[in-house]
Amino acid sequence: MTLQYAGIQVEHREISFSNKPQSMLLVSPKGTVPVLCVDGLILEQSLDIMRWALGKFDPDGWGVVDEPTAQAWIEKNDGPFKTLLDQYKYPNRYPELHQEEVLSAAIELILKPMEIAFQSGQYLLGDKMTWVDVAIFPFIRQFAMVNRERFDGLPFALTKKWLDRYIGSELFNSVMHPYPTWID
Repeated sequence: MTLQYAGIQVEHREISFSNKPQSMLLVSPKGTVPVLCVDGLILEQSLDIMRWALGKFDPDGWGVVDEPTAQAWIEKNDGPFKTLLDQYKYPNRYPELHQEEVLSAAIELILKPMEIAFQSGQYLLGDKMTWVDVAIFPFIRQFAMVNRERFDGLPFALTKKWLDRYIGSELFNSVMHPYPTWID
């Protein structure tokens, strides 16, 4: 989404994890996605790609944020919430865990704080969309999609409004479509 926002055209290559192309492994031996290769620069983390893109062009000031607050949201999302997301999304991998306990932990960790944040503005850091919203949105979307009916039943009207705003956005829909699997 940030690449699109910044007007950066890329050749998108959809990767099959069961058959990673040699061309990808040559530039990124760790074999994870995303990978952005441009002018000899190789970026292998979403946040690095976002920062790079915003450094090229940031018309609405997505990158101008309170860094300690931004970093706190990212650390919470990319660390403990990502773990909970995996546990919630793939319960068969974690048979020792109870889904309701995982859901409760996710609610306490991120959904309640998000709802509180949205009482002060439409976005996580106030009244302006920032890279933090765009970075966290896909994880909340995945979490909601595990059981959308259950998610919709949670008492977080402002968080659901924020999520639905992104899901329905022109920006999201301009990048979220199927791509053919890349084969060398």
